[in-house]
This record gives sequence, C-alpha cells and structure tokens, in this order.
Amino acid sequence: MTRPFVEIDRVAMRYGGVEGTLALQDCSLNVEKGEFIAVVGPSGCGKSTLMRLVSGLWPATDGNVVVAGEEVDRPLSLVGMAFQNPTLLPWRSILDNVMLPLEVVPEHRKRLRAERAKYEQKALDLLKLVGLEGFGAKYPYQLSGGMQQRTSLCRALIHEPPLLMLDEPFSALDVFTREDLWDVLQQVWMARKPTVILVTHDLREACYLADRVLVMSARPGRIIAERKVPFARPRTQETMVEPEFTKLVAELRGFIALARKGEEVT
Repeated sequence: MTRPFVEIDRVAMRYGGVEGTLALQDCSLNVEKGEFIAVVGPSGCGKSTLMRLVSGLWPATDGNVVVAGEEVDRPLSLVGMAFQNPTLLPWRSILDNVMLPLEVVPEHRKRLRAERAKYEQKALDLLKLVGLEGFGAKYPYQLSGGMQQRTSLCRALIHEPPLLMLDEPFSALDVFTREDLWDVLQQVWMARKPTVILVTHDLREACYLADRVLVMSARPGRIIAERKVPFARPRTQETMVEPEFTKLVAELRGFIALARKGEEVT
C-alpha cells in the first residue's frame, strides 16, 4: 500500500518552553501525492504553524511529520512556498526573483551556471503561464500587487517542487484580482500536479481550489472535520453560484463557528 505523501501524526507544537503557548495538540492528517487540500479554521488556530512544521522550518514539540517517506527534521528543499506578502527582492528583476530558488536548492545550484539559458527559459515559460510574459526585465516596484503575487507563485514553482505550501497567498489582494489568481493557480496545478497545502480564511477560495477542505479547532489546533469538494475541474466563476457550492461554504462556516465556541463538530 502506498504511503501518503504528507503524514502528520499526533503533532503538538508549544512555543516558549513548557509554560509557553500550546499552538497545536494531537493534530493528525494525511495528504496524498498530487492532492490539493485547503486548511481553514478560526484565527490563531495554528494553521500557519502547521505549514512551518511540514516544511521543516520549525521542529514539532511532539508527534511525527513525514514527507515523501522521510521524517522531517530540517528545512526541506522539495518544498515551494508562497506567503501573504510576495517578499520579492527589490534590487532583482522579476526574472531574477523567479530564479532565486535555483541559487539555493543544491541540485539546481550545481547546474545553474552551465545551464543558465535553459533555466532562464524555464522561468520565462512560467511567467508566460501566469500572464506575465514580457515582464521579466521589470522590477517589483513596477508591478501591481497581483502581478507581484504571480511572480511569487512562479518563484515557488521554478525548481519543480513536489510539495507546494501556500499560506494566505491572495488575502491581501482585492476580490477581483484574487479570483483571477484562483484560476491561475488552478491552471498551474492542473498542468503540473504538485501536492498542495493551502492555508486560507476564505472559504470560497478553499472550495474553489481544493480536492478536500480540512477544518481546524480553536487553539490548540487539531483537525476536527473534513469535506471533499465534489466539483469537476476546471472550475469556473459559474461554479461558485451553484447551490451545492453555496451549501458547502455554509457548512464549513458552521464548523468554524462551532470551533470558535469550543464546541464539537458532529
């Protein structure tokens, strides 16, 4: 039997020593290879903490985190990450920002000098995929917020990571730009099929993009409910007005309301 690509088993995370804040407790979930999941829950429930544990940025206080069959005990090079803020380097062009991970990931760094033209073309192809063809020579200050976030997504994908971690990547954008980028991300996922873990407060975003939506409790966070998303891909703006879509969003909202009160989800 094939193991899940991501395995989180009874994980706990406490900040500040034995008397510190308990962010996660008895948190377990599995993610299959190539699956797109979304994690939602009340503010402060530990969603972003969970992301950092999976990517190896922080060690768990207790429990096990396994990715691609190996226990996570250090930052993982097989992860691509995008956050709420694009965090582009202002002194680098858009093309050079996208290529930054290639200078860091060992297997690519060794080949970058000898095969730079090949890698530059790969970066340009990604920029074209997200609608930024012709912007490689520009600098971040010359791009809108939505265009910068598209660049950030390309940077997360340039080294072809099998695991993509997205922490509220679109929350700072206006609703129209955000929905445009949902379609961009859906297109990228369908073309490349990385395993994706998306943390979001936007329930419509979760239902539009994910195969499954997982709901976390209030702090200390744990998974208290999950729902499969039944809509065929590619999803469109019309998907969001279907009665079943509205019903799923309402159900998830109800789960989070219960979680805020500390009540059990049935």
